[in-house]
Amino acid sequence: MEELETIVITFDNDEEVEFYVLEQTQLMGVTYYLIAPVEDDEEEGDCYILKENAEGTDEEYGEYSFVDDEKELENLYPIFEELLEDSDMEVEL
Repeated sequence: MEELETIVITFDNDEEVEFYVLEQTQLMGVTYYLIAPVEDDEEEGDCYILKENAEGTDEEYGEYSFVDDEKELENLYPIFEELLEDSDMEVEL
């Protein structure tokens, strides 16, 4: 199995959490990332979708937000499911 890329997200309370980047895709010019916590001990861990917020940021690494809109998630789920089809991972959002 190839090594997965990781990212570190710093939350508002200054807590830093490392996530695996499982997949990424673009939809209507917006980049989305399917991520999972690195230190998730459960076999069936949680996955999250991040949305890159390119507008109004000049930071080196950009700005991201968790997707929580149900309609947006419903559109993204089949895309990520298809991208992961050839892997051993199953995604449940």
